[in-house]
Amino acid sequence: MSEDTKQPGSEEHESPGVSDAEASGTPPPSAIPSAGTLAGADAEKASMVEQAKARVAAVKESLEPAAGAPKPPVKKKEEGPKPTDASGHPLVKKLKAQFGEAIGDASEFIGQLSVHVDAQRIVEICNYLRDDREATFNYLSDLTCVHYPDRRQTPFEMVYNLFSIENNERVRLKVAVKDSVESVTSVWPSANWLEREVFDLFGVTFTNHPDLRRLLLPPDWEGHPLRKDYDIAGPRA
Repeated sequence: MSEDTKQPGSEEHESPGVSDAEASGTPPPSAIPSAGTLAGADAEKASMVEQAKARVAAVKESLEPAAGAPKPPVKKKEEGPKPTDASGHPLVKKLKAQFGEAIGDASEFIGQLSVHVDAQRIVEICNYLRDDREATFNYLSDLTCVHYPDRRQTPFEMVYNLFSIENNERVRLKVAVKDSVESVTSVWPSANWLEREVFDLFGVTFTNHPDLRRLLLPPDWEGHPLRKDYDIAGPRA
């Protein structure tokens, strides 16, 4: 008799119908795809990538204009508002009836009325606009100047911005001058410093001004910096 060398409890438990390869977790050779199958999968993936690239290129080409084709017209910007003739404005008619040829061209721009008036009668016209019961332009909101060097006879244009507190209305008076105009400080005392500023920066003088001297620059400053012909580089050595 042969001796039984197996120890108690060491019997191997074999599962029926399970191979050694399956028991070890290694797939059998029949389950591994062949090299030709793997190559075919890569080729199919590469083909899909190429098709996607072709579709993207086709979309880009459809968006770009064809060679030699005319470009679509550029849409022009809408023009903004322009000044309109205001000779028929009630205030302009009233001023012309009162001062005749001393009232020049009038225009209106975005609700702002501008009237050119004779420099010789600026004080008289301002007094009228301040004291008239219907107009009552009793507030001088601003006084400034513009330089037009190409206008040899009247290179400066004085601008008076008047406001009616009672009527909430504005009017702009424009006066073309050569180098001097009468002061309106007798009408609005607040014009004192405004006229001094214009004198300082533009060089326009104001007759009958109570204290005409420089306001921003020192008394010995040469020239007037807001003139368009002013040399901003300063004197050269």
